[in-house]
Amino acid sequence: MKITTILGARPQFVKASVVSNAFKHSSIEETIIHTGQHFDAQMSDVFFKDLNLPQPNHHLNIHSLNHGAMTGRMMEQIETLLQQNKPDWVCVYGDTNSTLAGALVASKLNIPIMHIEAGLRSYNREMPEEINRVVTDHLAKLLLAPTQIAVECLEKEGIYRGVHCVGDVMMDAVLTFHHRAKETSYILDKYNLNPDSFYLATIHRPSNTDNNERLSAILENLTKLDFPVVFPVHPRALNQIKQQGLDNYLNHKQIITIPPVSYLEMLMLESNCSGVITDSGGVQKEAYIFQRPCFTLRNETEWKETVYAGWNHLVQPENLRDTITNFTYPLESPSFYGNGDAAQKIVEILIGKEND
Repeated sequence: MKITTILGARPQFVKASVVSNAFKHSSIEETIIHTGQHFDAQMSDVFFKDLNLPQPNHHLNIHSLNHGAMTGRMMEQIETLLQQNKPDWVCVYGDTNSTLAGALVASKLNIPIMHIEAGLRSYNREMPEEINRVVTDHLAKLLLAPTQIAVECLEKEGIYRGVHCVGDVMMDAVLTFHHRAKETSYILDKYNLNPDSFYLATIHRPSNTDNNERLSAILENLTKLDFPVVFPVHPRALNQIKQQGLDNYLNHKQIITIPPVSYLEMLMLESNCSGVITDSGGVQKEAYIFQRPCFTLRNETEWKETVYAGWNHLVQPENLRDTITNFTYPLESPSFYGNGDAAQKIVEILIGKEND
């Protein structure tokens, strides 16, 4: 069986690391197309190295464009490669422009699509990611959902066929790499960080970074917390902070500004912080897995189970300090994301399809 995997963003590299490894130990032959959506060395190259992810067979180097132009150029080049490779399946992850481009091209070439992380919904159509994931789910033949809530979201849209709740491959990745993350404990020493005595913040979504009033409020409220805030600054967020004249916050004594970190370093920071402040989807899950309080600077989240369980709070910037101060640790943390065998289940489902 031949599979072409299309990816291009940091979270997808993490997910693919465990799935591609499972493919490698089966009869599945994988070709990887890297669109280049995340192109910075710290956002891309380091992940392939740290996670032992096979180097991509094709690198399209498409980035830094508006959504339409980026997706269109990806589609043009992906179409040529799929016509050459003639895979049995196209594999896409999550909700990026790379995901949408791969799904659209595969559907027009009548190549069946497998969508890993299917069924996620924020129900906010102003998010480009929401459009990408909805369209991809409606095109996919095999929908590999991470949670039961994701399955229910698909059912609400009339999607029943080809749906499998396999667990979350991010759980696979955390369990696979957490022991190696201990090798990066140097990052705590480098920034004089004591366990449970700092917050970890990741801010990158346009809804937070492109609005001067909101971005200013977020940065101002980070300075008011009881512990220092470690802030690995996404390149796009850094540009917005500078363009909006807010770079004085990057030198504030309460905010420890650092460059983007590797996945292993991120796991080390997440597992040692006292709480996570984020607008990222994946970081919300990882905080939950490590049983760290999460404060999500959004109006909604696709990872609703973390909110229901009491570990994740949707919060506005001006309420951040009060929400953190009043946080009460839940008594339980149910295993929403499986047991770390999602990648193996995906392989078994695919092999079953081959034998049908």
